[in-house]
Amino acid sequence: MTPEPEPAENGLATDSAGSRAPLTRATLDERGFLGFVPFADLPHSAVPAGEGIYVVLRPAASPPVFLTRSPAGHRKGHDPSTTTATLNSAWVPGATAVYVGKAAGRQGLSKRLNAFRRQGQGRNAGHSGGEYIWQLADSDTLLVAWRSVADPPAGQAEAELIAEFIVLHGVLPFANRNRGSSI
Repeated sequence: MTPEPEPAENGLATDSAGSRAPLTRATLDERGFLGFVPFADLPHSAVPAGEGIYVVLRPAASPPVFLTRSPAGHRKGHDPSTTTATLNSAWVPGATAVYVGKAAGRQGLSKRLNAFRRQGQGRNAGHSGGEYIWQLADSDTLLVAWRSVADPPAGQAEAELIAEFIVLHGVLPFANRNRGSSI
């Protein structure tokens, strides 16, 4: 039986032995994340309109296969494709979470995740964060989970979750290029 994660004094989840709990579907579910649906199912999901954070998970444990060209939309004329060497360098072996994002201000979770989904479909939807995920050959199997937040603000909640990932793995999540914003 797997030990249940427990909140630590610093807010990072730990198991009963005091080890850091990985960011998996199970631990995120215990923390109140909802959804866990493929991007294609987002239009039919009850994604809240308010502020929040979201995590993209890759359920497959196999090594990734990367596409040489990204199918994502070209935001402001920018080709989102990057080299497979860059993608391999950014890959975090053993991690299920591949991207952590936030939805703040006027653009709540529903609008932000819809833009992310549309960007991955090749449309220019104004979501450039996490663009590495679209070069995963199995990007259609990725799951997105979300959690509404008010306190702390979405930017702070995002930064804290990314910081937790860094404590666990020593690097940023695969498709994150910065540590998030705490404002």
